[in-house]
Amino acid sequence: QVQLVESGGGLVQAGGSLRLSCAASGSIFSGNNMGWYRQAPGKQRELVAAITSGGSTNYADSVKGRFTISRDNAKNTVYLQMNSLKPEDTAVYYCNAYIAAVSYHYWGQGTQVTVSS
Repeated sequence: QVQLVESGGGLVQAGGSLRLSCAASGSIFSGNNMGWYRQAPGKQRELVAAITSGGSTNYADSVKGRFTISRDNAKNTVYLQMNSLKPEDTAVYYCNAYIAAVSYHYWGQGTQVTVSS
């Protein structure tokens, strides 16, 4: 069964840090691009960070220098280290796997991140 299971969300004060984890089924992790998206209330879902199977990364301008995406291929897990968190980072964060061969996105169930001022 294909699964993406996120963990690590929570409530943190502004300036604090959180690390999100996403454990993926091997069938959708290996060789595919992985990413983190977020959706705040009343807003569209947006890309936060992505990492290719080879380890290349890209970030939304709003998180550059504060967030770091990484992947552990041995554990089929992708991480999002979030530092210097701001209230505007408050959102539900979703793990994503993009299967380019069939142009299909898999999504996790989401994890809430709340940053208090």
